[in-house]
Amino acid sequence: MSTIAVYPGTFDPITNGHTDLVERAAKLFSNVVVAVAASPKKRPVLSHDVRIALAQQVLSHLPNVEVVGFDNLLTEFTRSVNGKVIVRGLRAVSDFEYEFQLANMNRVIAPDVESLFLTPSEKHSYISSTLVREIASLNGDFGQFVNPEVERVLREHYNVKQK
Repeated sequence: MSTIAVYPGTFDPITNGHTDLVERAAKLFSNVVVAVAASPKKRPVLSHDVRIALAQQVLSHLPNVEVVGFDNLLTEFTRSVNGKVIVRGLRAVSDFEYEFQLANMNRVIAPDVESLFLTPSEKHSYISSTLVREIASLNGDFGQFVNPEVERVLREHYNVKQK
């Protein structure tokens, strides 16, 4: 049975933690759609097109993964790609309450779509896009947390030199 899973996020920027979760999901499902949310209310640093392009490049080694952008309700998007599972990452206990609430809301809106929580490996559990952006904006060393192309784009965005 082929099952399509959707892994949504803003991916501002995509980190090694995100990549770890996509790789895990790609082993569990026949197809994974990485759904890059426009998220204008979050005021992303990188444009939607840049975030999509970076995710496509970073995840290109996974043949059963497709990266697409979306700007509608997640449950609507999931149904539009025939998704049956929404994959969400949990880094810490602090993530659980919000993710649990979101999963329950999604279940009411789309009872035919399941939520699945994955945890990143320990070496990636503390990485967040917010922290990466902060380190990058202050010209810190953040290369170990992201793909080299993501590092290049962020350094260019913040106009900072490589250490």
